Amino acid sequence: MTAADAAGPVAPWTVVIPVKAPAGAKTRLAVAVPPVEREALARAFALDTIAAVLAARSVDRVIVVGDDPALAGEAEFLAEPADGPRGLMAAIAYGIAHARAGGDPGETGSRQVAVLLGDLPALAPEELDAALETASRHPLAFVRDADGTGTTLATASAGVHLAPHFGVDSAARHAAAGFVELAASAGLRRDVDTIDALAEALALGAGPLTREAAARARIEA
Repeated sequence: MTAADAAGPVAPWTVVIPVKAPAGAKTRLAVAVPPVEREALARAFALDTIAAVLAARSVDRVIVVGDDPALAGEAEFLAEPADGPRGLMAAIAYGIAHARAGGDPGETGSRQVAVLLGDLPALAPEELDAALETASRHPLAFVRDADGTGTTLATASAGVHLAPHFGVDSAARHAAAGFVELAASAGLRRDVDTIDALAEALALGAGPLTREAAARARIEA
């Protein structure tokens, strides 16, 4: 019996993943990657990330927020409202509201909810499980990205309002807002916006779609 088994069942999490349409995503790769290959990489990052989250034992609901249902894989797709605010934070807020509003009567707000960025192609399910297990001990928590200033994961316990602060200097803003910083493994911290970051993700063990897309673009670890 493992320590996790001895601790009993893990409380389930709902994970919200905002995903930008590939045509407008990962523009910082454009300096080194042609548009077709860049779009393929963006799509692969999202699908590999979502596949890892779906395989995590602590997650029982995955909501992908965006405007391309093909990017959701086997997860639940939530289309951004056509007449509402757009952008990363608007998509995240919309996904959180949807996650917290669903379920049985009286269950609203009772779910543990996490927001995860969709560009973590080296993420392994057990890495997310470990982070969420630790996060469940804190009302609010976050994971700092590999570059040190950004955020890849923000979480809230059941019944705790979640208003994350993704964007520029988000790690500092999460800490200032009372989110507890979690230690996390490299795959959960390595988001990909540049060629160097992609090479690091490949070295860590990126998912199969990312490896295939990187090979077609002739990008190596």
